[in-house]
Amino acid sequence: MSKRSKACDISPKVKKKVWERDNHCCIICGSPYAMPNAHYIARSQGGLGIEQNVVTLCMRCHNDYDNGNSRISTGYKIQWYLKSCYENWNEKDLIYRKGDDK
Repeated sequence: MSKRSKACDISPKVKKKVWERDNHCCIICGSPYAMPNAHYIARSQGGLGIEQNVVTLCMRCHNDYDNGNSRISTGYKIQWYLKSCYENWNEKDLIYRKGDDK
């Protein structure tokens, strides 16, 4: 596994923390049938697998965010949510950069 792949993967420890932070439900629609495995900044864009970049979404909301017409509006909701959870949240800190030891 490359350093980038490892940095962008979501570890079980991060999933557990995100699941708890998100009160065991989708942060968009509230469904309890959700998983803490959605990157705010996509893995394909270098989005890190860290708590500040991962949220709990149900399959429908995750699919809409990844592939649907609601990507922008859902993105704003996720961004607002993450900003409300982390005082110094910054998108620039969520992206893998070659040479980082994250």
